Formats: sequence, structure tokens, C-alpha cells
Amino acid sequence: MTAETLADAPATQENDPAQHAMDMVGYHYRADDHYEVGREKVREYAKAVRDFHPVHWTEEGAADRGYPALMAPPTFFSLVGILAQQKLLGRIAAGYDLTRMLQTDQYVEYYGPVLAGDRLTCDVSLDSFRKVAGRGSMVTKTVLTNQRNELAQVTYTTLLIDRPTDGDRAIEDAARGMVMAGMFGPDLASGDEPTTNPDGDDLEASYDPPVRVPFRGSPTRRFEDVSVGDVLPRRTVSLTRGDLINYAGVVGDNNPVHWSDSFAAMLGLETVVAHGMLTMGLGTGFVSEWVGDPGALKDSTVRFTSPVLVPPVGHTEVTIDGTVKSLDAETRTAVVSIDARCAGKRILGHKATATVHLA
Repeated sequence: MTAETLADAPATQENDPAQHAMDMVGYHYRADDHYEVGREKVREYAKAVRDFHPVHWTEEGAADRGYPALMAPPTFFSLVGILAQQKLLGRIAAGYDLTRMLQTDQYVEYYGPVLAGDRLTCDVSLDSFRKVAGRGSMVTKTVLTNQRNELAQVTYTTLLIDRPTDGDRAIEDAARGMVMAGMFGPDLASGDEPTTNPDGDDLEASYDPPVRVPFRGSPTRRFEDVSVGDVLPRRTVSLTRGDLINYAGVVGDNNPVHWSDSFAAMLGLETVVAHGMLTMGLGTGFVSEWVGDPGALKDSTVRFTSPVLVPPVGHTEVTIDGTVKSLDAETRTAVVSIDARCAGKRILGHKATATVHLA
């Protein structure tokens, strides 16, 4: 049964999309081919998220922090994992309207740097699914490893999805008519059959577990020079419609809510909204600049609470502040609280944090 016919059918035990999704917890999609990190792609992505730390731009800047090649910004994983996640959702979210999917939370654990020339393997799985006020709430887990099977990053993404109603069908049709084929759900004409595991056991057993490498970063911020309550220098970023279109092109996320005013109006929005991962990229870049080395990030978490509206002409300002929330002398780490706002509203939630290693 296709997603379209399932959406038309009444909800029963056999075709209830929520039950289907819950039965698919543990389902994996592991990309058959690797993603090779390009030197210029690192620069393109760094420009898209306004991250101008030297490790992303020059070999000399990377070498100064101990890296043999350009290092990708912390949220580069969103570019690598987007296709794998789309294929996963196309198989576990049958009967739901993926054109109105809402990303609410993002949690990332950083284990090793992603460098130009790395060949990354992406394994994405459905970590959990539950019903929330009639909607589906799912958490997907994405594991990135390099050509040496070294663990680079583990990310957890929380998504809210709905079953389409009659009114939503026009929105869904409009979205599908604006984007490339296969963006919202699998391209059935392609005949693509991924390596998957419906039970979530055999796939993991068939691959060697990732290797965890020790921390190799070189932060410039010293633990002894940091105190709880220290305030990071404020950063203000102006976003234009061109910034959103550029980010969409670099990452491959061409959802029309980020560039089409007519589509945004169909969703009841005043204008288009910035990508959530773009705003997260601004926040992680803000912290990595303070600590002195993007490779010093240990983890980061955000909740996307308010949309960043970007007008067709002019710009929108995002202000980012940070405060040292806590310190751990044993691990020589600090937790930084991030306060990102647009038009006076928090856009990353009051619990947005990043944990960093200190020198």
C-alpha cells in the first residue's frame, strides 16, 4: 500500500500510520555509498552558516589547531544526512504529510572532526515514536563514521508529523509541484532499494561498531581563565532572503517554506522562515569562536521555539548571547547557555546549550 492510498484509508489496526511507525522503531537506513567531504564544500557550508573560523577556510588555519585538512563546521552533518533521513521517513512515515513536518529539537554528540577528504558513512534509524495530541512525534538517530570507522557524530532529531486532511492536500500538492521529485517521500520510480533492517538488530550486527577516538582538539580558551557566569561577546547576524536560498542550495533542502511567499502564506505564515539548522549553525559557530576551536565542541542541544521570518526585501537580525552555565574540573569542560533571539523572541529555546572542552 502506498503512502497516498494509506492516507485515504480509515485508521484501523492494519493501516493506522501511527501503529506502523511504532512498529518500525529500530528500522535502519544505511547509505550504500559514502559521502566524500570536499574542500570547497566545507567552505561553501561555512559561508552559508556565517562561520569564518580559520579551520574552515585555510590549510594554515586548520594546521594551527592541529588538523591536517580543512575542518567542516559542527552542523555539517545536516548536509550529509538529509538524503538518508528523507529515505528513512519515506518508509516509516507512510500516511503522514511530510510537507508539513516540523523539526522541534536537535541534540548532537561530537566525537571527532570531519575533515576535507573524509569519506563519511551515514546510518539513520528511527529511535522512538509516540503520539502527542493527535500528532506523531518521532526521534531519528543519525550516526556518522569516517573511512577508518571512527565515530564522528551522533545526532538525535525530534520531528512532529500529521496525517493530511482535505485542506492539507492542496498544500501537499503545491509543495510537491515546487520541489524536485522524491524530496517528500521515496521516488518510487527510481527503484532504489536501500540496505535496511526492519527489526533493528541484524543490520547493526553485520557491521563493526564504530571506533571512539580520544579528544584531539586544541581550544585556546583555558579552563583556569573561565568562571561560571562569564558572558560571551554578543554576536549579531543579518539574514536576507538570499541567505536562505543559498543555504537551501548548499545543503539540498529546497522546502518551499524557506523561499516561496505563496507557500508560506498557505501555511498561515507572514513570510518565509529560515532553516532551523541554519540558526543552529549560527549558535554553534558563536560558541566555537569563543572556545577557539570548533573541534572542541563535545555536544550541543537546541529546541526550535520561534520561526525566524525573513522578508523578501531587507533583512532580519538575529542576536546571539552566551553565558557560562557550569564547569567540570575533572573533564575540563564548560557548559555554555545560548540565548538566540529574533524580534525579541527566543528562537532556540531557553535550554539551548553547548558543552565544550577547555585547554
